[in-house]
Formats: sequence, structure tokens, C-alpha cells
Amino acid sequence: MEAAEEVLLRDGQTAMVRTATETDHALVAAFVRAYTAEPHLLALFGVDSPLESRLPGQRHTLLAYQGSGEALQLIGAAVWVRPEEQAETAEVGFLVHPAKRRLGLASILLERLALSALQTGIHVFEALLAQENREMLQVLQGSGFELLPQEAPPGWVRLRFAIRPNRRSIEMSERRERVATIASLVPFFRPKSVAVIGASRNPDAIGRRIFDYLIFNRFQGPAYPVNPSAQVVGSVVAYPSVSAIPGPVDLAVIAVPRDAVLGVIEECGKKGIRAAVIITAGFSETGREGRALQARLVEVAHSYGMRIIGPNGLGLINTDPAIRLNASFSPIFPPHGHVAMSSQSGALGLAILQYAQQMELGLSNFVSIGNKADVSGNDLMEYWEEDPQTDVILLYLESIRNPVRFARVARRVGCKKPVIVVKSGRTSAGHRAAGSHTAALAANESLVDALFAQSRVLRVDTLEEMFDLAALLADQPLPAGRRVAVVTNAGGPGILATDALASMGLEVSETPEALREQLRPFLPAEASLHNPVDMIASATADQFRQTLEKMLSEPGYDAAMAIFIPVGLTATAEVAEAIRQAVRATRTRGIVKPVIAVLMDQQAPATIEVDGTVVPNYRFPESAARALARAYQYAQWRTEPEGNIPDFPDLDIDRARALVREAQAEGKDWLSPEEIERLFACFHLPTVTSRVVPTPDEAGAAAEQLGFPVVVKMVSQTLQHKSEWGGVVVGLQEGAAVRDACASIAARLHASGHADELDGFLIQQQVVGGIELMVGMTHDPQFGPLVAFGLGGIYVEVLRDVVFRITPLTDRNAYEMVRSIRGYRLLEGFRGTPPADVAAIEELLLRVSRMVEELPELAELDLNPVIALPQGEGCRIVDARVRLLGSLT
Repeated sequence: MEAAEEVLLRDGQTAMVRTATETDHALVAAFVRAYTAEPHLLALFGVDSPLESRLPGQRHTLLAYQGSGEALQLIGAAVWVRPEEQAETAEVGFLVHPAKRRLGLASILLERLALSALQTGIHVFEALLAQENREMLQVLQGSGFELLPQEAPPGWVRLRFAIRPNRRSIEMSERRERVATIASLVPFFRPKSVAVIGASRNPDAIGRRIFDYLIFNRFQGPAYPVNPSAQVVGSVVAYPSVSAIPGPVDLAVIAVPRDAVLGVIEECGKKGIRAAVIITAGFSETGREGRALQARLVEVAHSYGMRIIGPNGLGLINTDPAIRLNASFSPIFPPHGHVAMSSQSGALGLAILQYAQQMELGLSNFVSIGNKADVSGNDLMEYWEEDPQTDVILLYLESIRNPVRFARVARRVGCKKPVIVVKSGRTSAGHRAAGSHTAALAANESLVDALFAQSRVLRVDTLEEMFDLAALLADQPLPAGRRVAVVTNAGGPGILATDALASMGLEVSETPEALREQLRPFLPAEASLHNPVDMIASATADQFRQTLEKMLSEPGYDAAMAIFIPVGLTATAEVAEAIRQAVRATRTRGIVKPVIAVLMDQQAPATIEVDGTVVPNYRFPESAARALARAYQYAQWRTEPEGNIPDFPDLDIDRARALVREAQAEGKDWLSPEEIERLFACFHLPTVTSRVVPTPDEAGAAAEQLGFPVVVKMVSQTLQHKSEWGGVVVGLQEGAAVRDACASIAARLHASGHADELDGFLIQQQVVGGIELMVGMTHDPQFGPLVAFGLGGIYVEVLRDVVFRITPLTDRNAYEMVRSIRGYRLLEGFRGTPPADVAAIEELLLRVSRMVEELPELAELDLNPVIALPQGEGCRIVDARVRLLGSLT
């Protein structure tokens, strides 16, 4: 039986969706007959004979259900019927259980049905609906697909619509998913009642500590200890089982031995509990048996519409004063704030909470997702996106289970709230054997960097950097520009700050003369009035206040950094008060700019409170500069256009698909040069005129036809990287030289025992001048297709000046890719060379991305070199290799 997919309904409950098989015929027939007598639907679902109804054709049915085993209940079904094998149009039908309507299930089934149809070459759906079936009409109208009314019998509506995803259909799908995800997580963060299953009488046991912390931190609702061996736990009446609890329970926290967890989940499901936090370890982190048990936990939970956080986690915390939920075994309950954090590591979570407390960083939520068997960081981002208590999102990740969804969610969330990520495992070297330059370059961290760059995620290297940046973004406004004013009482830290700010792309711009005139009356004669303003060691707190206020009031600065070392008579606390007064005074006058403090004193406060907001304090200028630079980077992202995926009207996609299917039918791994040329022509990729011939004599004749100079390349399905075999000869000016070059290549392969692997010779017009680049694609099992761009030629794997992005590319992605490589200066024009045609390079990237999206059969693509010609002359693909999915030679 095909694996089922978990889906979320609008009320937050889960359901399972899978493809029907012949053994499901009786189940489908009973369901369809129970809820409709409409002849057309009966025919579509084929309930009158074993999956071959009186409506002939290929049929694909999806089933949605809840429960398992004898308790399994079918709640929806959808079907498409294709009248002929190669037809591009199919008729569709839907049926949803009356009790499950208006929960988005029909929309979910439509999306999955469209995906399955596209994979078989179907591009258009038709639906025949009774006019009174307003619910299904609303589903189709809300799908985002363009509906075209067709002629229909009286009392009926026939709609025809293309099912290729478009911007509106994707937006509608994301909106439905977001609503369902948020609804499913509400019982975790806002439970009205909590049961701690495994609450022990032993005060040192994990379950007892969780129950105690729940009570001690004043959870605003009933808390039930569950222990079959105790009547009382911590002076609270205990219950022998979840089912014995008299009232409803929203959240279960489970801390029982591993082998008992599955039974507890089953009991919670029967109780109607919608959310479970599993603290217990011993699941997927222990090996195959643990993975199987964890999968079964999720299956059982979802069959009851329940979601799981964990297992193998610390728990979760919600500091909202109206909730005060500490459903964890952390003794630290952080102060209420506007930063939410998810940690994949439970043990690290304890240290994180302690560090946040030391920094006086208030949190809204903290979640330890453990093995993330169900609820993931992606789900939490969607919840926090709409949470009014959360302004900044922090993620500590050890793995990314669904990178495509991560990119989609993080990009949307990042437009509203900053997402800061620490991703461990940077040095992992394990990745698959590579058959091309592109695949060899696509190490795991390259993929993660590409993901984060496209997602507009702020990636930091350490937890310390994460909290430094969070402290700034949580309470300070974003900088409007890159100009920073620095105020200090010591020259050394001021210089360090200036160097750090400049190295990170910010400007410590000169103090205007008019501002110097304002500073001169109250600062010592020895003070430096240039930025950074060094008030010297004897600076008083009042001089700090006046100077900072003047600098903040100057329109030429976008942010300010105040640095203090206790080397004189002024106390650190006095300077902190001076900073508070300066910020308050300027904000009273409507001047709102980010301010950061660097009080280099161990006794200094972690933050400086200013009328309900805080100015963060850093130990060293470099840390403060780094945080301010990343805040400016985020501010820039917020103002940049999102980018569009261009639609090229000149593509011949059907011809390209036919070409690829033909090559697959012939069992080919790599496409031949002729096939590549035909494929690229379908997408109007700029190639160089060439000929493939079997013999040296025919090579000479082909060269005469093409015109000199030419390049000779060996053709082989099995020998890759032609230069390693001496298989490329350039600059040939006459036919005899071409014949000699071909003969020499053949002789070398014969001498090395590879004569049988030579398939012929490619003769190509030589492109003179230009800059060698590479464009490629590799297909990662997790991330999907990735497009690569960088400097090309035979040294591409040595230089490694390559960037990756996940498809589909937007015009903004292409723009950034070209400008992200270290060698971009070469494209701008260098030492007398003309600027390259950058627009043509960007268009090539976008066309390659479209080709990859339209042809999922492509596994690897290597265009190397691509010659970038001067502005206005375009670019040319000089050499290309294409491998089909499912093989690696």
C-alpha cells in the first residue's frame, strides 16, 4: 500500500491522504453511495464495477481518512479520469463527508490530484457540478486556477481549468496551509488544561519536575498529574490514567518509559487530546527500531487528529502572563518578551534559557522540538508569524527536513519578522559521488547557504551571535542607512569599532563641521570631534549624554554606538543613565534610531531600559558592530522587491518533454551532443554552432563548412571531463589540422585501452574572447533542483567561486547570483576589458531554471564553459553535459 501523507484541516486536526488501490474498491463504493446518488459522480468513482466503471479510461483516486484499523473512517475522496492514455485533459470529481466540509479538505484533495495528474502528462481538468453544489463551486473558485465555463446541460455547470501551479494558486495553497498549521498548534501554546503523564512522587524524576514547574510558574489552568501508582503527587490528586481525568484536556506532556509511550498516545487520542509533548527519549536517535516506533507514534497520533512535539525534547514554554506555561523540565522560566525560539537540541535548550536570562532577553515562547517527528521549525515559524507576542524568531537547527517548505515559509515570515538561524554541522563532508562539476561543488553547506540566502534568513555562526542580534532586533528600530555615529571615552575601542563597522559594510562617516561646533563648547579641548568622537578618559556622564544626543539628532547618521571603559572617575551606572536620558530626549522629539551600548565593565547591566524598550549592551565593540551590520542587512532585505518568475513565451515544452521521454525509453544516462542541442533549442539557450561526426575525415569536412577557427572535442557517453583525456583541441585553422587532432585523440584513447568508448568528434566554431563562466544544475534528494553559477573552465572545482540557488529562480535571484561570486569584477570590466553582457547571463540562468522546473527528469546539467561576451553581444554555451534522473555513470 502506498504511504499516506499527513494533511492539516482548517480546524487544526490531522487527516491522512493516500492513493486508492483495487483493494479499496468496497470502501470507496460504500462511501460514495452513502453520501451521493448523483449518477455522474458514481460513474467517475467507478462504484458499479471493480474500478472499471461505465465511464472508461485511466483512473486515479485519492482517499482521505482519520483513525486506523477498525476505527478508520473515510472522510473524503477525489478522482480524475483520463479518457485516453495520452490525453492532456481529465475529468474530476470530489466527495467529502458532511461533517468534514468547510475544513479545506476538498482544496487539499484538488491540489494533490492536480500534482498526480501533472506527473502523468495531464495539464487540464474539467469538472461537471450541479448548480446547487455551491460548496464545491467555492472550492474551485478559491483554488487560484483560472476557471473557464463550458457548455453544460440545464441545471449543471461545467468548468475547465489548467492545473499548472500559478502565483495565485500557490498563494491560496499557502494561506490554507498557514491557517491549518496555526490552528493545530494553538493547544500547545494556549491550553486551557494540561495533563502530565508520568508525574512521579520522586521529586528528582523528570515527570515530577515538569509537574512542579508547571505549578510553581503559576500555569493559568488546571494541571492533572497522571500516575497509576500514586493517589497524590505534590499535594495534588493524581489520576491513574488520562481517561480517568473528569474534564477535557488540551495538552498532554508525556514522560513515561519508551515502551509505554505508544499506549499513552492511543489513550490520549481516545480522550480527544489534540496536542502531546513527548519528553521520553529512545526513538529515531537510537537506530532502526527507534525510527519505526517513532513513525508508529506519529501515525497513531494523526489518526486521532493529534499533533506531537518531540520526542526526545525538553518541552515548551509560553511566558504570556495570561498563560504562564512551563511544560518542560527547565527550572528557568524566562521573563516575558517578544523573542520566540525553537531548539532541536534539548540539552542545549537549558543552556540557551540560562544565557537568555543572563542577557535579560525576554522570550515569548521556547520550544525544544527534539526529533521533530511531527511539529517542525517550519510549523513554528508559521505560528509565530501571526503571534502578536512574537517579533523575532530564533531557530537552532541540526537538520532541515523539508527545505522547500522552509524556504517558502521563511521568505514570507521574514518580510514581517526577522528569522535568525544557527545551523550546526557546517563541516559535514558526506555527500554523494559526483558525475559533474556542478554535483562535485554542491556540498551540503553550499545547499544550506543557498537555502538561507533565498529565504532571507539571517544565518549566524554561533549562539552568542544569535542572541547579540536578537537583543538588537527585539527592541531597537531598524537602521535606515549604513552611517553610524560612534561615541567613546577611549581611542582604542573607538578604533576597533570603526574597523569592525567598516569591514561589515557600514560607514563611520565624518562629523559635519556644524555638529563639531555644537560639541566643542562642552567637550575638553583634547577631545577628538571627528567620528568616532573620543571624549577622552575624563569624560563625565553628562558629556556622554550631551554628545550622544547631539549625534543622534544629526540627520547624517542612521545609528549610534556608545562605548565606555571605566578608566576615570565616572561610574558605569552613571553612563548607562546618561545613555537612557539621551535616547529618551531624542525619541521625545520624534528621532527614532537604533542605539547600542558597549559598556566594557563586568558589572554593567545587560540592557538599558528606556520607557518600555531596551538598549542592548555588548561586551566588545566587534560584537555590537556585527549585530548592527546584520540589522542593516535585514532592513535592506525588507525594502528589496521580492522578484518575479518570468514567463518566456517562446518555449517549446512539449517537444522538450518528448525528447527526454524518448532518451529515457532508450535507457540513456547522458544525452548526446545532438540531443542536447535540440533540447536547448526548445528553451532558446544560446549555443555555439557545431557538428558531430564519426571520423577524422568527416571532421575536416565539417570544419570547412563551419568556418575557422574551430574546436575539436571527443564525444563519449562514458568518459567525462574531456580535458583529462586530452579530448579538446582549440584554435584549429585548417581541415588538415582538424583531421590530425581527431586522429591524435583516437590514438590516445586506444593507447589507454578506451578506444571503444569514443563515440565520435564534435566540431565547433571557436568563440574568441569573453570570460569563461559555468552554469549548472544538480538534483539533491532533499533540496530538489539547484542551479549553480560561477567562474568556469577547467579550474572550476579548484577556484570554487560558485553560488547555488534553489529553483524556481526569480529575476532577483538571478541578479544576486551573478553579483555574489568573487569574480564579478571581471564581468564589470577589468584592466581594459569591456563589461560583459550581464543581462544575457541572468536570462540564461532564468531559462535554465525554467527548463529544470519543466523537466523533472533532468538530474544534472553542466554548462562549462559559458562564454560571457561584451555588453550587447550575449553569451554562448560552449560545452554542455546533461544527465537524466535515475542513473549516475
